[in-house]
Amino acid sequence: MTVTASGLFLPTFRDLLDTTQLAIDLDLETHKGALFSDTVTPNFSSDTAYAVAPYNANEVSGTGWASGGVALVGTALSESPTGSLMFDATDVSETVTTLTNAECYLLYADALAGNNAICLVDFTTAYSTVGGTFAITWAATGVFAIDLTP
Repeated sequence: MTVTASGLFLPTFRDLLDTTQLAIDLDLETHKGALFSDTVTPNFSSDTAYAVAPYNANEVSGTGWASGGVALVGTALSESPTGSLMFDATDVSETVTTLTNAECYLLYADALAGNNAICLVDFTTAYSTVGGTFAITWAATGVFAIDLTP
């Protein structure tokens, strides 16, 4: 199978709101993003974490982008647009990278022992670099937004 969509991971968000009371602070700048090839098949209803299937194989790393990914910085939560909770961050830009076939970005809570998966961003096509810059420019709606007034 392949990556076909971006999304939020239900187990993580359920654990934020139920008696588990998972403590993910989205303002922290310790969350990391790891790259994966198109050979992973995300299941937003059951996937739980980085380094747990299917994110225990097919990670894309190389010069300038270590296994485990890079920290997401400039994180912020805001209401934008009205009635929506937006999670945004500084665009990712790593120079002098050599990577092959990065198809998606898994954002996970690296500060937590469980490396809980937060969201996956599908690039819709594979990207490679050879001694160049690998960049992710977030949309005007940030890394993700949740409409709280459907």
